[in-house]
Amino acid sequence: MASIVRWEPFRDMVSLRDAMDRMFEESGFRPPVPFGWSEGSLSVDMYETDESVIVKTAIPGVKADDIDISVTGDTLTVRAETKEEEEVKRENYLRRERRFGSYCRSVTLPGGLEADKAEADYSDGILKLTFPKTEEVKPKSIKVTSKQE
Repeated sequence: MASIVRWEPFRDMVSLRDAMDRMFEESGFRPPVPFGWSEGSLSVDMYETDESVIVKTAIPGVKADDIDISVTGDTLTVRAETKEEEEVKRENYLRRERRFGSYCRSVTLPGGLEADKAEADYSDGILKLTFPKTEEVKPKSIKVTSKQE
């Protein structure tokens, strides 16, 4: 005797999705993460003062010589690479740690900055970039006067 099987069209779609998820997990490929956040991406703080725009980012464990900063048009790009190898030998004990990695982040700077006069300071793993504003974009104060009769 034949049995009746209920047709569920979404069951096949779920199976296909599970198969695709397994394929990505096993291949090591990860689809892009939204908003530009991914492994090796730097978090950036950018704020404005009356005189300049300041950009800060944490790059721990990197030497100042291994940081590359460039400004092309209104795009700031910070690249850094770390290569570290440490070996510690003790009685019948060997520990070897390696840390390699590269970081890159590009952000759009506001207009009216003098990129050629920018200053970079790197201390305690924090990179601080200061971009002075041009005279045209600096805030100006206008004094209000009143004529009393």
